[in-house]
Amino acid sequence: MSATDSDIHRLTLDGREIVLVGTAHISRDSVETVRRVIEAEAPDTVCVELDQQRRQALKDGNRWQSLNLVKAIRQGQGPMLLANFALASFQRRMGLQTGVKPGAELAAAADLAEERGMAVELIDRDLRTTLLRVWRGTGFWKRMNLLATLLASLFENHKVNEEELAKLRQGDALGAMLEEMGTLLPSVKTILVDERDLYMAHFIRLAPGAKIVAVVGAAHVPGILQHLQGEKSRPEEITEISTIPAKTTLSRVLPWLIPAVVISLFIAGFFFGDRDRLAGAALAWVLANGLLAALGATVALAHPVTVAAAFVAAPLTSLNPTIGAGMVTGLVQAFIAAPTVRDLECVNEDLATLRGWWGNRLTRVLLVFFFTSLGSAVGTLVAFRWLKDLV
Repeated sequence: MSATDSDIHRLTLDGREIVLVGTAHISRDSVETVRRVIEAEAPDTVCVELDQQRRQALKDGNRWQSLNLVKAIRQGQGPMLLANFALASFQRRMGLQTGVKPGAELAAAADLAEERGMAVELIDRDLRTTLLRVWRGTGFWKRMNLLATLLASLFENHKVNEEELAKLRQGDALGAMLEEMGTLLPSVKTILVDERDLYMAHFIRLAPGAKIVAVVGAAHVPGILQHLQGEKSRPEEITEISTIPAKTTLSRVLPWLIPAVVISLFIAGFFFGDRDRLAGAALAWVLANGLLAALGATVALAHPVTVAAAFVAAPLTSLNPTIGAGMVTGLVQAFIAAPTVRDLECVNEDLATLRGWWGNRLTRVLLVFFFTSLGSAVGTLVAFRWLKDLV
């Protein structure tokens, strides 16, 4: 049995034949396997591990050209955009090593099915729902771990080839990787893998036709097989994992609590403390927030006006839970150094290198947003050292 044959699993379910194909998303062999299986099996329906947004992204390589960056930042979508770009960057760099566009096998499956007049079912959960479930389902320190992992991925230069991808498609190697993820970040592994296994198995069951070919990442094959061979999922289970969880009480209160504590300390210091110390604490608050936010903007190679805006805005936005320093600097940067046509056309290529991240005006706006926000947050923590001595 060849390596690609071992990625194919057959089962009969409710009188229908299901052919489950496990793939690596940047593998040329996976693209060829998917095409070969669909042509040979001639199924009624092809299910693919995509949602509507990702399917459109694979069909439209120039999707970033229609992005309204200013609107996205105003609506608080900066973190989501940054996470999308970081994930795309990692896949892009891996794809360059194998010469295969990330998700090419999924696009090939959907395109070939449409050409042959077969039904196409997009069975994966909405990406935004998945990312928000990850973010809201993890604690503060786990979130910091996730951010650090995303940033570290920008600096990685791991070499991968088809032989390594073939090994990764084998259950034992994937099992070891997922066990490690489950140990380090159990909630993340549950949301990214386990929940989506259940979700995709549910919609494979609902797919029309007597013969179904389902194309999914190899990491999902064991879980999907287990769900397909076990009891049917209950509708309430699918509803629950399709829902974006509400913010926790702490996450809703904390943005208001910190400014309230700071303002209370200043008021208490004014009436009951040393006025000279109060003036020093106020200066420390301005300098700690302003300088570190400005440093963050500088690290992102922001325009000088944006750096100045970071210094001015951070001490004020740190006291306003409805707006952050990163939002201000992101908007200023987007207006002053707006992405050009070239930046929009080349963003996919630029994501592959650190130089591209800083050189492309579109991604630089997001870097300005992130590093300014980080600098302001650190500045707030530093300033508390002086504030706590006011009373």
